[in-house]
Amino acid sequence: MHGIPVASLVIGIASSAAERRQLARLLGGSDAFLIVSNVDQAREFLGVVEMPPVAALPAQTVRAEVVPAPQPPPPDLSVDSDRRVLRWRDQEIDLTRLEHDVLLCLVDAPGQVWTYERLHLEVWGNRHLGRGSDMHSVVRRVRRKLARLNAAATIHSVRGVGFRLVAV
Repeated sequence: MHGIPVASLVIGIASSAAERRQLARLLGGSDAFLIVSNVDQAREFLGVVEMPPVAALPAQTVRAEVVPAPQPPPPDLSVDSDRRVLRWRDQEIDLTRLEHDVLLCLVDAPGQVWTYERLHLEVWGNRHLGRGSDMHSVVRRVRRKLARLNAAATIHSVRGVGFRLVAV
């Protein structure tokens, strides 16, 4: 099949949130991955109602919709740490210390999933997450600032795992 790009989707199944976070760390460099808590969720995502054993199907009939990994944000997006501002092309917006620190982590590793624990440790300096409302509040404010600048990037939530900065 010349000229058709081949992509792969890695599906990870882990019942606990801790196991899903570990899988996200391991799969963070993959082109596309899905982490679910059980086989039924994977089947639902793939649109499979009844799935016969793979061994019983000829190889060419096994199909799955490939979901590409989000693209990293454009290079026009930057964080000026000296002035603590977010810059999109010729526009700037001020950031609080927490907004700056969260965004700096995400901008320095575009597309990479930052787990809640890792982000909390990097920004707040401890492992205490509590309900995580402090982190979600900061992320919500940064999303609004990105939208105010009409930046072609946003912070994507990876349910049960963390956040990543992606192009929109």
